[in-house]
Amino acid sequence: MSAPSFRRADAGDVAAIVALVESAYRGEASRAGWTTEADLLDGRRTGPDEIAALLADPHSVLLLAHAGDALVASAHLQQRGDSAYFGMFAVAPGRQGRGLGRAVLAEAERIARDEWGCSAMRMTVIVQRDALIDWYLRRGYARTGEYAPFPYGDARFGIPRRDDLRFETLAKSLR
Repeated sequence: MSAPSFRRADAGDVAAIVALVESAYRGEASRAGWTTEADLLDGRRTGPDEIAALLADPHSVLLLAHAGDALVASAHLQQRGDSAYFGMFAVAPGRQGRGLGRAVLAEAERIARDEWGCSAMRMTVIVQRDALIDWYLRRGYARTGEYAPFPYGDARFGIPRRDDLRFETLAKSLR
């Protein structure tokens, strides 16, 4: 795989970001990749209003990765004091497993460390996502022992297919 080109999203990217995130996490199409949540959640993963709100946040960046003209990955970064939060990470299902995710994560860590001066990156992952947690552990993240409940009843986060979902926080030092 050749290296992707990176840029920061703007208002003209909202529809493409929503489509990419939905394709990576929800529905049958997401099963072409390994990051699907289709067995855990139905419904949507995000929508135009949420993406527009992230773009309007002066402490946030939506990082986009392109292969040629094609949007192939995205991630949300938010500066939170001395750490950065990494979330809404999506790689097009047909492009997963080729190193693209590693490249996006490395660029996000570079922004947090070099541009924002953050000493750590943090994220939350659904605890049932063992393969995904293992992927982050191989990239230097550690389990913090911090957990948060899944927002049951809030369809903006999806419609749970099981009643035991919760989030675990992972963190990595950027120093």
